[in-house]
Amino acid sequence: MEAIFLFCKDAAAGPDGRLNIQGVFNELYASDFPARQDRLVLVGVIEWERNAQGRIPFRIDLTDPDGDSVFSIDGHTDVESRPMNSAPAKTHLVLPMEKVMFPVVGQYRGRFSANNEEIFGPSMHLMRSNDDQD
Repeated sequence: MEAIFLFCKDAAAGPDGRLNIQGVFNELYASDFPARQDRLVLVGVIEWERNAQGRIPFRIDLTDPDGDSVFSIDGHTDVESRPMNSAPAKTHLVLPMEKVMFPVVGQYRGRFSANNEEIFGPSMHLMRSNDDQD
């Protein structure tokens, strides 16, 4: 399994099978902690091994600097068998995350788990804002 994940402002799957992503970012600023982000979107593309097929459950955790989960998404994807003369099956994920709490300043990481495998990333850096910074 190979995957790439990004945090962004918005994303959608287009009618042509492509993923349209707007406003990719990896840092947020807050004046006080814990801090709350009203909305962000986790977007990903997963390319499956050829032997993976059927309904595959997954879990995504956003972990704090100590590795503890602060936000989780449980879901599944349906992976179809693909002939050898075509590209491997892929899944596009567009997962809105609402009211995410960030307890402390630091690096937060995504952790994707499926089929007894884990993939880490992306990172989100929560920084304390300065009063004079806009």
